[in-house]
Amino acid sequence: MFAVIMMLLVVTLTTFAIFFMIPKWAGSDPALLFVGKQSDPEAIEGIRQKLSLDDPLLVQFWHFIEGLFAGRDYANGNDVTHCPAPCFGYSFRTEQAVWPQLTDAMPVTLSLAAGACVLWLVGGVTAGVVSALRRGTLWDRAAMGVALAGVSLPIYFTGLLSLAIFSYQLNWVDVDYQGITDDPAMWFQSLILPWITLAFLYAATYARLTRATMLEIMGEDYIRTARAKGLRERVVIGRHAMRSTWTPILTLLGLDLGALLGGAVLTESTYNLPGLGRLAVTAISNKDLPVILGVTLMAALFIVVANLIVDLLYAVVDPRVRLG
Repeated sequence: MFAVIMMLLVVTLTTFAIFFMIPKWAGSDPALLFVGKQSDPEAIEGIRQKLSLDDPLLVQFWHFIEGLFAGRDYANGNDVTHCPAPCFGYSFRTEQAVWPQLTDAMPVTLSLAAGACVLWLVGGVTAGVVSALRRGTLWDRAAMGVALAGVSLPIYFTGLLSLAIFSYQLNWVDVDYQGITDDPAMWFQSLILPWITLAFLYAATYARLTRATMLEIMGEDYIRTARAKGLRERVVIGRHAMRSTWTPILTLLGLDLGALLGGAVLTESTYNLPGLGRLAVTAISNKDLPVILGVTLMAALFIVVANLIVDLLYAVVDPRVRLG
C-alpha cells in the first residue's frame, strides 16, 4: 500500500510539472490560456495571482495536493473562489470546477469498460482455450484468423462500420447515450455497439495469449500426472491448467482495464459517449490544462489501483504466490 501511495505521489508530481512547467519553458503562459489572448495585462496578472502561477513549482504542487484533501480558495483581493475538496482546479475555458466534470463523465467510462471487459474475457479466454485444445483444426484457424482481424482493425474503423450497418441502415439499436438511472433499457441499448466494438479489439489479444499459454501448460509434467491419475479432462483443464493460465491474463487485464477506466478515447469519440475519453479530447483541443491534468491523474489512479487488485488476485488463482 505504501508503494501505491508513493507511486501516485510521483505520478501526480510528474504530471503537474509537465502541465505547468513545460508550457513556461515553451514560452506559453497558463494565465493567458485562462483569460484569452485579447485580455489586458491587468486581467492576466490578476489571474496569475489568483491561481498562484507565480509561485515556485513545488509550492504550486503543495497547494494542489492540499486542495485534493482540504479544498482550496483562489483569491485575488476581494475576488475569492472556493473549490471544495477534492479540488482538481478550475477549467480554463468553462471556469467550472474540474472534479464535477470528472464525476459526470466517470459513470459513462465505467459502464463502457465494465461491459466490454466481461465480453472480451468470456469471448477471448473461451476462444483461446478451445483453440489450444483443438490445435490445428478448422476452429483453431478460424478463431485465430478472427483474432488477427480484431488486433489489426482500428476501433474507429470497426466502430463507424458497426454504426453504419446496425444503427443507421438496419436501425436495430439507438446509440444516443442515456444514463442508467434515466432509462436502463436505453442505457443498455446505447452501449451494445461500443461494448462489442471495444471487446472485439481486446478479445483478440486475450484469445491469442490464452491459446499460447494453454499450449505451453498442457505439456507440463503436472498436467500429464493429473491425466495419469485418471482425472477427467474437465478437471484437468478447469482446475489445473486454467489456474496457471489466469496469471498472465490477469497481468494484462490490470493494464488494459486501468487504461480503459482512464478514458477509452477512440471508442467514446466514435460513439459520442460523454465519458472521460471524450472529455480529454475536448480539453486537449481547447488547451484546457486543469481538465487534462485531472483526466491524466484519474487514469494514473485507475491503472495503479487495477494493478494492486491484480496483485491480490494472483494469490487467489495461484497458491504458489502466497507461499512466496
